[in-house]
Amino acid sequence: MNVPPPVRLGRVSLAAAVRTLCADDPGLAAIVATHGAPPLWARPAGFATLGRMVLEQQVSLEAATTLWRRLDVEIPGGFTAEPVAELGIDALRRLGLTRQKAAYLHGLATEVATGALDLSALARASDADVMARLTRLHGIGPWTASVYLLFALRRPDVWPPGDLALHLALQQLERWPAPPARNEVNRRAERWAPWRAAAARILWHGYLRERGRG
Repeated sequence: MNVPPPVRLGRVSLAAAVRTLCADDPGLAAIVATHGAPPLWARPAGFATLGRMVLEQQVSLEAATTLWRRLDVEIPGGFTAEPVAELGIDALRRLGLTRQKAAYLHGLATEVATGALDLSALARASDADVMARLTRLHGIGPWTASVYLLFALRRPDVWPPGDLALHLALQQLERWPAPPARNEVNRRAERWAPWRAAAARILWHGYLRERGRG
């Protein structure tokens, strides 16, 4: 049986999703009215993007970008799976990674370089299958797998659990006195299905613009 390929967000479909969300949710509509529609923020699928997302765990995007650029220059062959796998954990640590992230990145690179993980095949897999395959890897949890689905595979109905910026943006949107718990955020996001990835982009966009970073 032929299975249709998963839906991907593009600029046209994102714009349509934003219009639909704004028609149904005054809070999201207010963000878009103030800051404009969010960017697509697409990233190319593959090891470089997923590896970079590992570097982004629990640090600022600026710090992760600086480290990624240095690795891409200093690793012979660049920030690709085979050179990172060949380099080894200790050499990655000498390039500025923590022991934990060096192990995570090296494990991911080895999986890709040996063919144990076929990232190109994930483009045809369901959201649930992608989540299951990626979260089996040491160091890739639900947040990293979700943002890969959201930005690299551009799936329309993905919500990254535990994302601090989304929690703070939702706190402001709902005028809650404290940042909400993950379960509360996930429950609140359900109303935006089947466009939760577009709702996340709206909230991120407003969060960054209000802090002078968007």
